[in-house]
Amino acid sequence: MEMLGNRRLPITQQQAWEALNDPETLKKCIPGCDKFEPVGDNEYTVALAVKIGPVSAKFNGKVRLADITPPDSYKLSFEGQGGVAGFAKGSSGVTLKPVDGTDSACELDYTVQAQVGGKIAQLGQRLIDGAAKSTADDFFKRFEAEMQARYGPPPAVESTEAQAGESSEKTGKMAGLMRKMGFGKKDDTPDADAGEKPAE
Repeated sequence: MEMLGNRRLPITQQQAWEALNDPETLKKCIPGCDKFEPVGDNEYTVALAVKIGPVSAKFNGKVRLADITPPDSYKLSFEGQGGVAGFAKGSSGVTLKPVDGTDSACELDYTVQAQVGGKIAQLGQRLIDGAAKSTADDFFKRFEAEMQARYGPPPAVESTEAQAGESSEKTGKMAGLMRKMGFGKKDDTPDADAGEKPAE
């Protein structure tokens, strides 16, 4: 299984780096995770519950960080055993970069390569890929909520689309109000084309 993605985070690169290296934050944000503890230099033991289709399993494993370049990137490798459900192992790369023109946001790129075996492997690639994507989406939702709780909401910057939508909505409401009061266009009245008859 391979997966890659890109996310814009409403925090600085340094804040994102610190959070992605904090075991407590990761434990809170990884779906089903109830243990993420350091056991040595850049090595952690992990326990998490996983459900893919009809198969539920509790995985115990290790995560190791390597090629660490603060606050830009690291690589991690992971392996876990889920008993009769099977095993999972693989690697991931994470890269952070500031967003041009702002010091309050950064971009995160990630890649994941993973192998699964046992009962889970028999479920089929589509089901496994769907579960992996759903887990990644869930992680980032939790991560962004955690960052908002820690650093406050991102600065309000309305998109031009939102502004355009808002102004046309206001115009629509105003036009409706004017029509009710008897002002404005009356093209939709039955005799609207009466004035277009040629003069005799």
